[in-house]
This record gives sequence, C-alpha cells and structure tokens, in this order.
Amino acid sequence: MNNVLLLALGGAMGTIARYGTGLWINRTLEQPLFPWGTFAINLTGCLVIGLLAGMNERNPFEVSARLFLFTGLLGGFTTFSAFGLESVQLIRNGHWQLAGLYAGSSTLVGILFAYAGYRLTMGGR
Repeated sequence: MNNVLLLALGGAMGTIARYGTGLWINRTLEQPLFPWGTFAINLTGCLVIGLLAGMNERNPFEVSARLFLFTGLLGGFTTFSAFGLESVQLIRNGHWQLAGLYAGSSTLVGILFAYAGYRLTMGGR
C-alpha cells in the first residue's frame, strides 16, 4: 500500500480513537476540571510508543508498518507520544540535561504558546 495512504489511514484511526477515548473518559468522570481525557490519552500514547519502539528495536518493523503505527496512528492519537520517545532517546544516549531542557521547555513554552494563541483570538483580553 502507498505510504501516504498508510499515513492517512493511521492518522484517521488515531484521531477517531482519541476523540472516542476522550469523550468516554470525560463522560465517565462527568466533565472534570482536570483534563483527564487528554492526560490519559497522552500517557497512553507514550506507553504505546515506548512498547512499539522496544519491539521495533528487537525485531525491526517494515518501513510501512513504522509509518502507519508511529507517524500515522500515534501521530493522530497524540503527538505527545513522539515527545515522550524523543525524551527517552536523549536519556538513553546519555543526554540527561538536554532531555530535561527539552521536556521542561516544551511543556512551559507549549503552555505559553497556547495562552498566547488564546489571547490573540480574544483581542488581548
């Protein structure tokens, strides 16, 4: 199958899974203040990408399978999983300080950018 189609299919499946999972969690918890749906999805994505990365390291996947699973499915489910894996790779390569900088700055700057984007749409309010 064409790699672009695999990416599209995986992305669509991941997006649908994210939407459904988030709805289910938030309905189950009756719309909690803390974003449990997104939190659970992001952590699940990190766990799954870690499992798949370990499996891939022991028995390498075909390129098409990696594209479908890592980039498509998990990319649609959450990009936080890629962030988690990249942090682990930095740690595994002995770059603890860089991993900390990456994790901390990604989190802080991500929140600041989200807030800036929100403020821009609200006319500075």
